[in-house]
Amino acid sequence: MRIIAFGDIHMNPGDVESIPGIHSADYIIITGDITNFGFRSDAEKVINTLMTVNANILGVAGNLDQPDVARYLEDIGLSLHGKGRIIDGVGIVGLGGSNYTPFETPFEFSEQGLAKLLAKGISQIGNTKDHILVSHTPPFQTKVDKLLNGSYVGSTAVRTFIEQQQPLLCLSGHIHESRGQDYIGRTLVLNPGTISDGGYIEVLYEKGKIAASLNSL
Repeated sequence: MRIIAFGDIHMNPGDVESIPGIHSADYIIITGDITNFGFRSDAEKVINTLMTVNANILGVAGNLDQPDVARYLEDIGLSLHGKGRIIDGVGIVGLGGSNYTPFETPFEFSEQGLAKLLAKGISQIGNTKDHILVSHTPPFQTKVDKLLNGSYVGSTAVRTFIEQQQPLLCLSGHIHESRGQDYIGRTLVLNPGTISDGGYIEVLYEKGKIAASLNSL
C-alpha cells in the first residue's frame, strides 16, 4: 500500500498534482486544516480539486476548519476523526482538531476529549497489530510541535496514546514551522509543514513493514 499524506492546505492545495506517483497512490491522507476558518462549502472546493488528482481520499479536519467541515468529511465517507479503519492489514486511527490554543480556533478539544476520541478510534481496529495514527495536532514535546519561540504546544493526550499504543507511524501537522521528524519509542512522527510550501509524506506499507519519508516538491 502506498499513501501520500499532506495537510495544512488552508484553501491552497499547491502543486499536489506534481507529487510523483500521486495519481496512482492507493490513498491520499489529509492531516487537517483544509480551509482557513472555512466552512463546508470551502472544504468542498478543496476536496473536489483533490478528487481530480486521486479519488481515494481519507482525512481529518484541523483546528482552523469549522466543525461543519468535519461533518462534511463524515457525510461523504472520508472522515478518520475519532475512527479506526483497517485497510490492507494496517489499522488507521484518526484525530482531527487540536488541543486548546490561545486563539480559540473553531475545532478545539480538551486533552480529555482528545483522549476519548483516540480511545474510540483504537477500539475500532480490534487486535490489528500494525497501525498508523493520523493526528492533526502533533504529540507534546517533540521536534514537530515546537514554536519559533521554543514553546512546545502539541497534545499530551496524543503523546500518551503514542507511548502506550506505539503505532508504526504518526502523521501530523498543525505547527507549520516544525516541519520535521522525531521518534517516541518505535513510533516515527512526521510533520510535513504546509502543502503550499511543497511538503508531503510518502508511506509504503507491506506485510508489517513500513517506510515513510518527508519529501518536498
